[in-house]
Amino acid sequence: MNDGDLVLLPQGIEHRLASAPDVEGDSLKGCQITRVGSNVCEVVREGTGATSTLFCGSMALGAHALNPLIALMPPIIKGCDVAGNDAVVGPLLAAMSAEATQPQMGSATVLSRMADLLAARLIRCWVNCSGASTTGWLAAIRDPHIGRVLAAMHRDPGHNWTLESLAGVAGQSRSIFAERFSAILGEGAAHYLARLRMQLARELLGQGGLSVAEVASRLGYESEASFARAFKRITKVSPGVVRRTNSGRIDMDFGF
Repeated sequence: MNDGDLVLLPQGIEHRLASAPDVEGDSLKGCQITRVGSNVCEVVREGTGATSTLFCGSMALGAHALNPLIALMPPIIKGCDVAGNDAVVGPLLAAMSAEATQPQMGSATVLSRMADLLAARLIRCWVNCSGASTTGWLAAIRDPHIGRVLAAMHRDPGHNWTLESLAGVAGQSRSIFAERFSAILGEGAAHYLARLRMQLARELLGQGGLSVAEVASRLGYESEASFARAFKRITKVSPGVVRRTNSGRIDMDFGF
């Protein structure tokens, strides 16, 4: 890797850091590890040659938020391939280096927030340069009208959305919005919203902290019965079957 390189592993695949492909990786046993915050550690390994600074981290995303996008992403995204023209990435990396080499009060929080921003910028860069497909989820989020609607749906899936209100978010007439949404995503907005709600419902039920009735209310259903019918129609199982299962999470690793 060269100065300023960054790599994102959307599916959190197994990996190792090494100076060359044939170099065996070392464990952390020979490193000095200092906790500088609740979720940030400084790892120092003494050696010869020039000093190198690496930032490595991982994040877990709620499955309902970005699952369609993460599923489309390759196992490895190289920042130099997708973020070369992003004017923010270089200064952001420099700011993180300065924060790490001259830590002050709150440095751990600052580094965590900048890492979140960096990962988000890299994902956005990948989306913007991932071909010119006219259909599918990538095309939808790049569309200025449909993209706004998807953002609104994912931000508040339990809202009482109607075709009229979604068309208003898109800034289009009802008929034009419905036709455009179906043409890009291959299904109607109501069906997409229902699937999104059931995906979130599986996650909430799997966590075990909410009852079926509470999940139904959170997702905008007037009764537990109507929610259960919709859940079984889409997932082919009842809410009670999945209530005690593990929640779905997406792990993502990044290094720069």
